[in-house]
Amino acid sequence: MRILLTGATGYIGKRLLPVLVNNGHHVVCCVRDVNRFSPPESIKSFIEVVEVDFLKEETLQNIPKNIDAAYYLIHSMSTSNEYEKLEETSALNFKKSLEGTTIKHVIYLSGIVNEDSLSKHLKSRKNVENILADSSYYFTALRAGIIIGSGSASFEIIRDLVEKLPIMITPRWLNTKCQPIGIRDVLLFLEKSLFNEKVYNQNFDIGGPDVLSYKEMLLEFAKFRKLTRRIYTIPVMTPKLSSYWLYFVTSTSYNLASSLVDSMKIQVVCRNDSINKILDIHPEKYSKALKRAFTKIDGNQIVSSWKDSQVSGVKNFNISDFIDVPTFGCFQDITKREIVSKEAAVEKVWSIGGTNGWYYANALWKLRGYIDKLFGGVGLRRGRTNSNSLKSGDALDFWRVLYANKKEGRLLLFAEMKLPGEAWLEFKIKNNTLIQTATFRPHGLLGRLYWYSVLPFHGFIFSGMMNEITKHNRVNDTTQ
Repeated sequence: MRILLTGATGYIGKRLLPVLVNNGHHVVCCVRDVNRFSPPESIKSFIEVVEVDFLKEETLQNIPKNIDAAYYLIHSMSTSNEYEKLEETSALNFKKSLEGTTIKHVIYLSGIVNEDSLSKHLKSRKNVENILADSSYYFTALRAGIIIGSGSASFEIIRDLVEKLPIMITPRWLNTKCQPIGIRDVLLFLEKSLFNEKVYNQNFDIGGPDVLSYKEMLLEFAKFRKLTRRIYTIPVMTPKLSSYWLYFVTSTSYNLASSLVDSMKIQVVCRNDSINKILDIHPEKYSKALKRAFTKIDGNQIVSSWKDSQVSGVKNFNISDFIDVPTFGCFQDITKREIVSKEAAVEKVWSIGGTNGWYYANALWKLRGYIDKLFGGVGLRRGRTNSNSLKSGDALDFWRVLYANKKEGRLLLFAEMKLPGEAWLEFKIKNNTLIQTATFRPHGLLGRLYWYSVLPFHGFIFSGMMNEITKHNRVNDTTQ
């Protein structure tokens, strides 16, 4: 069967794609920017990639007519304060794009919306569900609450809070009940619902067997990690303060933190488990989902992370617009080192950031990350998804990977920190010379003042970083 997969570069989409291919389907992957999409080589012959932005009606023509089913995995809640309108427009355009196709079944992964009083985020999910359900194809909505898995936003927030804070003074919404579900089970529900007549034109809540408060989830996480934690809830923390609390302590963006806080005040517990019996699925307990997540983390097998999606940054851009580094009207700082081994230099460059740090003056890099957070940026907390590999579109601390080619020996990063301009950092090997180029395109006078204010630090930070990257691999040093 030919399956249309929207959100193919997202957290769920990246994990669902190989499942669909393994089941013998040909998958048409919808992406907004083909340069952000790096599927495994092993499945490339079984997929088709089309560039579609469901907010731009003119791109809908790229969707083929001969498709049998579709997964709708598009969410916008952390890209804008106006995400309700964006999500409605995306849903309407998606439905319009299916007109004239051979589509039989559409599956939408939504949020649990079974209370009379809904948050802005959950109201938007329900609105999208209503839009998609009103059509001639068979429709199934799977409503999930907190998803637990390596790289999921919920899991990473819980992990940040527990591992960084021995004592937490928290908002009272931590006493709200929810029903977490492991990512493995979410994928099973998505997989087994496809073309199953028993789920046609219905909506179902999906969740694990445990109903826990957010406080209980944090404490159980701490127990699993063998950490002693104390949590105290207070009634005076406003939603805005709660959002800032999440934003500064965790790696989440402020828009996402705000949306999550709004939803966490509302209980998200499954109405029933009827779909478990229909599909013969027995969801794992919260503790088992945690164990499975850390097995992936410890084995460096994280397939996808919410941090690699566009919503984790402060800039929403297409990689193709920035992959050609400009020179006109730009400032540059170039550092060179002659090397003995290209392979050794590449491995060192490809390991930069995350827990490895930036090799030199890490305290200053961290300080820059804290300053970025204060001004509404992403800071350094995003880290990196995989310690061994980098792909186009990956988040790397407060950078975004634009281009990564080990064979060529070129890594190009674009800054997603708050800046009065645009910044690139490039590592390139040419004729046994490692060349590091920092490029800054200023916006007005403020941008120029910023460049000259940080220029004194560049001299020793970038030089020191290159010295560490090429340590035991250097022929001689030249800097310009």
